[in-house]
Amino acid sequence: MSPPLPSTTHLVLIPSYNPGRNVIATVRAARAQWNPVWVVVDGSTDGSSDWLQDLAQGDPGLHVIVLPANQGKGAAVLHGVEQARAAGFTHALTMDSDGQHPADLIPAFMIASQEHPAAMVLGRPVFGPEAPALRVNGRKVSNGWANLETLWAGIGDSLYGFRVYPIAPLIRVMRGQRFMRRFDFDPEAVVRLCWAGVPPVNLDAPVRYLSADEGGVSHFRYLRDNTLLTWMHTRLFIGFVLRLPLLIWRRLTGRAA
Repeated sequence: MSPPLPSTTHLVLIPSYNPGRNVIATVRAARAQWNPVWVVVDGSTDGSSDWLQDLAQGDPGLHVIVLPANQGKGAAVLHGVEQARAAGFTHALTMDSDGQHPADLIPAFMIASQEHPAAMVLGRPVFGPEAPALRVNGRKVSNGWANLETLWAGIGDSLYGFRVYPIAPLIRVMRGQRFMRRFDFDPEAVVRLCWAGVPPVNLDAPVRYLSADEGGVSHFRYLRDNTLLTWMHTRLFIGFVLRLPLLIWRRLTGRAA
């Protein structure tokens, strides 16, 4: 198979924090499907920044950005998309660095984005039998809140990070407030982008939960991150109430903005 030709509009953006050796397979799988791929190393201390920089030396389609300290997933994405916009890119597909997301679906998501450039293309997770029931059932709560906060604008899943963003509106909503910098990034991004008039397009995508023997690494902390999500939905609900007349008007008129 010949390597993919470089895109001048769409790139793959991988925020990465202490993913272990799985990051090499993840990046190689992404590069087999798309060009270019950018990785933002978010203050990792596991040696992965060195591995990735070595990999990039022999691959002009791979660009590695190393942040000196851990800032959180949202902050890493923001850093990457700002540099991408400066380089002329208009859209970014985000995916996790640990191998959970399906690299083979990158072209399909990019095609959907090219067909609907004003939209965000959201992965709708298809879980395997290994998925922890607590995580699968817990996300239903966040998804319910996200759909309420957008007046059922069509968000298939608010938490799955395999998705394509239009870069310009994402930067605007992130620079408009100081949140969305850590684990709250994925759900808050889709809600605020819906408020900004960016419609969702949903595509099914499998998600893998890797065991420790497979090199799986989870930075999810149940109490800390659920507290963060609770505070996030509290402030989003307040924002929803303030925007409710506009959201109802959009729904009645069928307008996106």
